[in-house]
Amino acid sequence: MKSMESGFEEIPHIADWSIHVWAKDLPGLFEQAALGMYSMAGVTHSEGAGSPRTLELRGSDTESLLISFLSEIVYLMEHERLIFEEFKIQFEGTELKAAMIGWKIDSIRKAFKAVTYHNLKIRRGKEGYQVDIVFDV
Repeated sequence: MKSMESGFEEIPHIADWSIHVWAKDLPGLFEQAALGMYSMAGVTHSEGAGSPRTLELRGSDTESLLISFLSEIVYLMEHERLIFEEFKIQFEGTELKAAMIGWKIDSIRKAFKAVTYHNLKIRRGKEGYQVDIVFDV
């Protein structure tokens, strides 16, 4: 497990992209997963004031919420050309509410096809949470 500080790092994968994400709490884990995804895609955004956006999602468990959250972020990245860098994420059981601030995207180096369930398991340790995420590219 990494230190209690939040973060992400790209990890080797044969055909797709994969990241290892860690944070001291679940909201931080979801935020770092989104930021790691943007980093791998090489996304840059415009300057100026950001626009607020709210997401409300339901899932059968925390892993399905993570997939839904990241899939929605991919959709907004591709279809509305928005990137989010400020997050306030709350959980109520298997529901997620995210208040986010987004900016218009200037460029994307590589697009994602999908966020996958491949080997997806959120693990909780004494220092926080971690997960490996595989993206289909």
